[in-house]
Amino acid sequence: MVKIRLRRVGTKKKPSYRVVVADSRAPRDGAFIAIIGHYNPLTEPETIVIDEEKARHWLEQGAQPTDTAARLLAKAGIIEESEARKEKIKAGIAAKPKTSKEEPEASITEKSEARKEQIKAGIAAKPKASKEEPEASITEEPETSEEQTKTNKEKTET
Repeated sequence: MVKIRLRRVGTKKKPSYRVVVADSRAPRDGAFIAIIGHYNPLTEPETIVIDEEKARHWLEQGAQPTDTAARLLAKAGIIEESEARKEKIKAGIAAKPKTSKEEPEASITEKSEARKEQIKAGIAAKPKASKEEPEASITEEPETSEEQTKTNKEKTET
């Protein structure tokens, strides 16, 4: 499948991107088919330059823009914003999060708050270990090296 996506070309901490047509299996900064524009997020306002003729040609050929590329194409007036994105904007909902790191942190915070409440109430129980280890018990005293040599000699003589 062919995708319209961004290819990072800036220096360290100063990103700028080329809008390219590439095979979906190619890496982000890897091989591409054609350059159709560029995007610089550091300028105020953002600089978006896309060759409309090339972009329309690839869209007609079946190239699928990524979410970010679709947003840029919509800003440039080449495609219309998707209905789902328009509804999210109207509802005030941001774009979908890239990672779900916030959810585990919230559950950890909730657990620690619950633990603090238990301590205050005086009913705090010790946290249970995930695996219980059996207690070690000593049945005999280990033999010293002198005793071991005597027993070994006795065994070999008999």
